[in-house]
Amino acid sequence: MNRNRLATVALTALAPVSWGSTYFVTTQFLPADRPLFTGMMRALPAGLALLALTRRLPRGDWWWKAVVLGALNIGAFFPLLFLSAYRLPGGMAAVIGSVGPLWVTGLAALFLGERPTLRTLLTGIAAALGVSLVVLKAAGSFDAIGVIAALGSSASMSAGTVFTKRWGRPEGAGPLVLTGWQLTAGGLLIAPVALFVEGAPPALDGRNIAGYVYLALVNTAVAYWLWFRGIGRMTATSVTFLGPLSPLTAAVIGWAALGQALAPVQLLGMAIAFGATLAGQIGAGPSGTRSSGTRSSGTRPSATGPSSATGSARSVEELKPFSSAEGNAAELSMDVIGVAVRR
Repeated sequence: MNRNRLATVALTALAPVSWGSTYFVTTQFLPADRPLFTGMMRALPAGLALLALTRRLPRGDWWWKAVVLGALNIGAFFPLLFLSAYRLPGGMAAVIGSVGPLWVTGLAALFLGERPTLRTLLTGIAAALGVSLVVLKAAGSFDAIGVIAALGSSASMSAGTVFTKRWGRPEGAGPLVLTGWQLTAGGLLIAPVALFVEGAPPALDGRNIAGYVYLALVNTAVAYWLWFRGIGRMTATSVTFLGPLSPLTAAVIGWAALGQALAPVQLLGMAIAFGATLAGQIGAGPSGTRSSGTRSSGTRPSATGPSSATGSARSVEELKPFSSAEGNAAELSMDVIGVAVRR
């Protein structure tokens, strides 16, 4: 791995690491049991701030593309993730969501020409196993709606990653512009859902406001910018393998700041998941090779041909608001359910 690629991987990895802090910030700084409101407050203010900073709106077919990407990466992903977290035993949503790398592997083969390899598939299975050992504690029966929602959230973020890669960006628009469009679209889609499900916004004190400012600026605006930047420079399958860093970070913060114990089996799971993350980057070349195919409506072409380097997989998931363990009635709270990264 050359120095430039190592720097790209390291910067992109900061996104899921940041998302791993969401549980701590949410439980210590934010109103309890308002996950959809928190999702809206993360996405919409950050998106509007980036729109004001970049001063660029979508044009032509990028209006609908921005809405589709915003829905996949944020607007549909958040509600489905929360629904699964409330209806499934603690950690089970994370385990189901950890199949995201396999989603991305299949979708990247269909839409990006990134052919899956045996190593990719085995690494994806290892990542899911490692996450399972870290987060899966509570036993309980499967809830059909919860399982479907968990699979839907994983598929949504995985599709968002792949289509972000496939469509690239309009000429002259950097990742900061694309991030602003998606966060704004996703936040606007979540807002009516949050109002319908959770009612009027809660009263906020200074501690709540500080938490939301951190989530909106660092945990969302900066983190998603790094994530989309990485998607533009790496293969979709290799960037998605950085996702396990989110639940691993959440587990470490829980141990260091909240006194949550880590059993030997969890430490083993962390080692397996981290090893899968590293394996997902070894041998995966950058996706800087551009295909010479037809350019779509002012969109910068991306590496969609068979010559694209094959990588590995991860489901973005990262990024996600959480609620209290009491609200979930689960042994393990939503600190580590956000595996598919995201983004």
